[in-house]
This record gives sequence, C-alpha cells and structure tokens, in this order.
Amino acid sequence: MTQTDHTYAVLLAGGGGTRLWPKSRNKTPKQFLKLFGEETMLQYTVNRVRKLVSWERLIIVTNEKYRAEVEKQLPEVPKNNIISEPEKKDTALAMLVGSLYAQSLDPKAVVINSASDHVVADVNEFVRVMQAAVRVASKGENLVTVGITPSRPATGFGYIKIGEDLAKLDRGLSLFTVASFTEKPNEATARGFISTGKYFWNANMYVWSAKALVAAFEAYLPSLYKSTKVLSGLKGQDFAKKLPKIYAAAETISIDYAISEKATNLVLIPGDFGWNDVGDWKIVYDLEKKDISGNVIVSDDEEAKVVALASYDNLIHANGRLVALVGVNDMIVVDTDEIVLVIPKSKSQDVKKIVEHLKATCTTEYL
Repeated sequence: MTQTDHTYAVLLAGGGGTRLWPKSRNKTPKQFLKLFGEETMLQYTVNRVRKLVSWERLIIVTNEKYRAEVEKQLPEVPKNNIISEPEKKDTALAMLVGSLYAQSLDPKAVVINSASDHVVADVNEFVRVMQAAVRVASKGENLVTVGITPSRPATGFGYIKIGEDLAKLDRGLSLFTVASFTEKPNEATARGFISTGKYFWNANMYVWSAKALVAAFEAYLPSLYKSTKVLSGLKGQDFAKKLPKIYAAAETISIDYAISEKATNLVLIPGDFGWNDVGDWKIVYDLEKKDISGNVIVSDDEEAKVVALASYDNLIHANGRLVALVGVNDMIVVDTDEIVLVIPKSKSQDVKKIVEHLKATCTTEYL
C-alpha cells in the first residue's frame, strides 16, 4: 500500500476497443476479454492496482450495460463503488465523477486514474512510479501525469513534451513541467520527438487530489463543474440517482482537451514499466509467446484446435472449431461464433475501418 491513508484508484471500464473486433464488440468490449492468460484485462488491471489500494478504495466507472459483468468479474469491489454511466461522454466526465465519488468517501482523497485494458510488464516499477506520483499529488498543488517512456515511434499514441526539470524524486525519478501535447503524429515526426528525449507517450494515467481536479474543472470547464456540484457529499444510490440528468446535459470531451492541455499546474513523471494499451491485434501478437514457427495461438477453450502447416508469424484466435492454415504468413485470423476475421498483421489498425463500414451500412448486429 502507499504511504498515505487517502489514496484511491479510479478505473475506467466503459469503452470498447474497435481495433480488436470481432472479439471486442459492444456486448463484450476488450476489458472483459481473456487476451493474456486466465484473467480478463479488467482483472489483470485490478490485480496490479490492488498493490496500491484496498478493495474499499477501488472505484470502477463503467457503462450501465456492463455493470453486471463488472460485478461478476470483481465480486470483491463494494457495489456502491461501481459507478454506472448512463451514456458515454468520454474521459473528462468519467474521471471527474470518479474523483467526486472518492471525495465523498474522503475529502482528502488522492486519486490514481487508470484505464482497465492496458498491459504493464514490470508491475513493481509501475507501483514505484505511481507511489511517487501520489506523493507529489498529495501536496495538493499539482495534477500529475505519468508519461510513458517511448520504445518506438508509435503513431497511434499522443505525445507529451516536457519542459523544466522541477525536482528529483525517488531513485532516479524526476518531475517535469509539461510544455505541450501532440495528438498522434506521423512516423517521421514521432521519430523526431523521440530523438530529443523530451517526449513521452500520453497514457491518460493521471494522479491528483480530488480537490485539485474539481478546482481545475471550475477554472477550465465551469459548465461541467456547476452541473456536478449536486454530487458533493453524496454516496451510494443518492450519488447514482443524480447521474442521468448530469450526463444528458454534459458535452462529450476528453480529459486532455478539457483540462490537461489548459492546466498550468500539470506536471509529469516519466514511467518506464513496459506499458502498452493493446490497441490492435498486432500488439496482442507482439506481447504473446510464439511457438517454434513464430505463431501465436489464442483460444477461448483450454485446448486450441489449430493446424498450421508451413505457416509462420501468424496470430490465430480459435473459438472451439478447428482453424487450419497452409502456407499462410504474417496474418491475423480470428474465429468467433458469428464472424471470421482475416487480415495482414501490417494492416491490423485497419480493423477499425470494418467497424466504421458496418456502422455506415447499419449492420449493427455485428458490432
């Protein structure tokens, strides 16, 4: 546990990963899937965060249609700590509501924010960095973001540029001012960013006191601040009953656009703990163990029924039926009850185009 009795964690578990279609769909978004081992992404994330907070200090913000699944997968979380969003309004409102609930439990609450579907390779280093961020945020002056040390010129992530070196923290960690944000640059620009040593991936991994976040909303998004004042001090069902009206009137906006890019008290701590957001099937391939032919075989059943002859470097996701490949290389093959996806690994980001096509043609039964 951390050194403070006021630490809480808010996990966002309401979204869906369209680039992991057809496994990740509206009814089963990726945080509820078993992509790595025997645990779902949500359970994997909770086990990591539980090294920082107790069950009673863990708050899950999810869509109301996923509440039953969250309760099923996380029976240890107090039911009142599972906040059901009536509709999707992006991360700004979700994080504010999560922090307000933590504040209703403890006026001095310091909140660790995390997505529920990310992977961390070095859990001990993750804990060390987050504890340092908690210590900074506990002083109440700053909003803290943990910037991920980039390992490649990724074009699917936002980048944060650091400014002044403010302080040296625990065992080699430093605290920096934030100079600017850049959304999803092209590869050449990303390479240039990395070469300077001043850019970090934006993982939406924030730590702040609830009080400091509320003050930021009052300053930079006063309309949302005013609409959520009715939640002050409410708990349990009294808190939940106020949400539909708030969500119906709220604008859809991310925390970056609402607060981070405007706040003058945002600081950054670099984190190098093997983070990945598992944004597409190629990342699943990269993170999983390969067989002697370089194939990754994943299955919903205990035993995968796969035959791969003269086939190399593929990701094969089986679903009970026999999946057979001959002379197939560098492909993604995902078999589900209703859908079979076949796509080159190099085009894995384009899975989203299929989802967009299905939306445009009103073929919603496959979404």
